[in-house]
Amino acid sequence: MSPQPNPRTAPVRTGGPLRFSYGTNGLTDLRLDDALALLADLGYDGVGLTLDHMHLDPLAPDLTARTRRIARRLGELGLGVTVETGARYVLDPARKHGPSLLDPDPEQRARRVDLLVTAVRVAADLGAQAVHCFSGIRPETAPGQGAPAPEAVAARETPGAAHATATHAGEWDTGGGPRVGPAGAHQGGPAGEWVDDVLWKRLGAALDPVLDAATDAGVPLAVEPEPGHLLATLADFHRLRAELGGPDALGLTLDIGHCQCLEPRPPADCVRAAAPWLRHVQIEDMRRGVHEHLPFGEGEIDFPPVLEALADVGYQGLVSVELPRHSHAGPDQARRSLPFLHRAAATVRPRSADRPIPGESDPVPEGRTP
Repeated sequence: MSPQPNPRTAPVRTGGPLRFSYGTNGLTDLRLDDALALLADLGYDGVGLTLDHMHLDPLAPDLTARTRRIARRLGELGLGVTVETGARYVLDPARKHGPSLLDPDPEQRARRVDLLVTAVRVAADLGAQAVHCFSGIRPETAPGQGAPAPEAVAARETPGAAHATATHAGEWDTGGGPRVGPAGAHQGGPAGEWVDDVLWKRLGAALDPVLDAATDAGVPLAVEPEPGHLLATLADFHRLRAELGGPDALGLTLDIGHCQCLEPRPPADCVRAAAPWLRHVQIEDMRRGVHEHLPFGEGEIDFPPVLEALADVGYQGLVSVELPRHSHAGPDQARRSLPFLHRAAATVRPRSADRPIPGESDPVPEGRTP
């Protein structure tokens, strides 16, 4: 049976029009004030605000005062907001997305936890609809950093694990982005299974204080399945829910491109399957098996069925364009993306009031934990 939605954390389902936003991680060459003004002028409904040094730096002094000023500016411009935490080097100038919630060093994990708790507070002060986060890749100890972590040892001793680890870490690239294996292609064998159990427990323990903060703030934490990470698929999201006991504050960020990249079902079907937990949506084009965020029309996704599915399930959050490698052309991409989405959305049939919302009463599909 699907869980009952929490009125504090579940999006309101009214069948209204979809609301589009653009991620600031694709506008890093602009000052934040200029980026917000650009998006408002172009007609966007909101912004996906990545906490990073070039915009709202979560580690710099006077964060509360800076956040309040941005909240006022968002109100003046009529922009909604989600808070994103995927900045590449916000905590470590040498390791992309490091340290993560899976770091072998508890002190390093705590730095990521502190960042996420800070993000929750920022989100509450901004009136954001959700805080985004992800798990991180399976850790490996780099040369010169001391003894290998137990999971690194287990990975080396597991046949085929080296290839799987390299693939998940994105160390080889085809067609402009890292190739990824099929959903759920994790390290094999007993040692690999043991490593995964350790990492899932580590992830759950690290998220506990973040979920407590999210519950207190009334802002859902929206975990994103990310290709190459421990939590890479919708099935992985449900494994995390089971690990944590299905807390109300734990929601889902669904990246439509990631669905195309590695989920076993089409993106529109992923939307319907994820509906009860959907708190944030990211959108871009992508090709099957290649994790590369592409401008609309350069990948393989058929967008009208995706937007129809979002309307069908009554999703009322922001649908945020995610082009983090296109900041050099950010204003032009923002200018092109919104008309594309509006054209695709124009084909969507309004959901009638008496038509049930797909996903809420559907049986739990394979790979899910009820």
